[in-house]
Amino acid sequence: MELIKAQKGTQDILPGQSENWQVVEDVMRSEAALHGFGEIRTPVFEDTRLFQRSVGETTDVVQKEMYTFQDKGGRSITLRPEGTAGVVRALLEHALYNNGLPVKLHYFTTCYRYENTQAGRLREFHQFGVEMFGSNSPSADAEVIGLAKSVFDRLGIKNLRLEINSIGCPTCRAEFHKALKAYFTQYKDQLCETCQGRLERNPMRILDCKSPICSKIAEGAPKILDYLCDDCKAHFEAVQKYLTAVGTEFTVNPTIVRGLDYYTNTVFEFISGDLGAQSTLCGGGRYNGLVEEMGGQPMPGLGFAMGIERLMMVMDKQNIEMPAPDRCEIFIASLGEAAHLEAFKLADSLRKYSIIAACDENDRGLKAQMKYADKIGAKYSMVLGDDEIASQKAVLKNMKTGEKKTIDLSKDFVEQYVCLSTEQEDLAF
Repeated sequence: MELIKAQKGTQDILPGQSENWQVVEDVMRSEAALHGFGEIRTPVFEDTRLFQRSVGETTDVVQKEMYTFQDKGGRSITLRPEGTAGVVRALLEHALYNNGLPVKLHYFTTCYRYENTQAGRLREFHQFGVEMFGSNSPSADAEVIGLAKSVFDRLGIKNLRLEINSIGCPTCRAEFHKALKAYFTQYKDQLCETCQGRLERNPMRILDCKSPICSKIAEGAPKILDYLCDDCKAHFEAVQKYLTAVGTEFTVNPTIVRGLDYYTNTVFEFISGDLGAQSTLCGGGRYNGLVEEMGGQPMPGLGFAMGIERLMMVMDKQNIEMPAPDRCEIFIASLGEAAHLEAFKLADSLRKYSIIAACDENDRGLKAQMKYADKIGAKYSMVLGDDEIASQKAVLKNMKTGEKKTIDLSKDFVEQYVCLSTEQEDLAF
């Protein structure tokens, strides 16, 4: 029978790897909590119109990459390609803004995009994201950027650079679009087929094209910073002032536009020097018109998404040491039915005190049980048989040093184990 394997662009996160993910996620949760961002969890699939309206009809995500299907009721359903749209939908559906502004939310999510798979680019991928609604202050931009930076700093990630830009508001961006259209029209025949379509609908998307020819042409395109209105210019300057005030280094990169249509004003990316082509570890910015576009009252918003797979790749390349995963403290081997029952009870009593304990569950011989104890890295072992049950005495063995201590099974087992194991740890130290 043919072995069914994981789908292309997906991967299993196995024991030995998942512990590292938990460490990273704990840092992210901790930083989100320090900044007052509560957790939200949204469905993995939504009405397709949600993403068409929020992400933008002209984006590659909507045009090429979404996993869309009809359910049994004939409704068009899409697996989420990004996290923000679902959070905005939840904000409006549950009127979260009634609890006071700003609303600060964070999430861990799986996203789905039909893409050509390569290192750092999967069809199912994981993100940590934050969203803030109800503040138009430049300090909010700096806080969101600072949250992302704090995660990287705590994880010890080096060789990162922060690049920021402003893509203005709809008013000043309209003038920029006219200038872009006039510029790219000169090279229309040289643009890729996708960008030829973008030229009429959203010429700013051409700046984000990965085609070498389009990228080369885009180098000479007008720069958005030259078209910012006074309000947008003042906002962007204030963001830079707040970042500078807390010692956050950055570079202004006028070519950053981000890949989704809902962005306005501040946009930013954290770029890694260790990832090659897929160098963006985190990207985000403002989307002041998105809540209104989704049917709500006008409300400013901003946030970011951080790719966890890419983050783990960078940590691996930089040889960042992760804490050793918790391992089994004691394996209780047993011979015979009565001994197995007693081993089961003792292991259960240890777990009630958060001590990782295991006993045989495969009716193996003693040699096989001890081999298994060694494989799972048990610090201590203890063997129970008819003699131990009858005498109520058993031997606790340090698997590393071979040192042995006698346990009285008629007395409090957990207390004796803790005392003896602590004593041996102290001696080893």
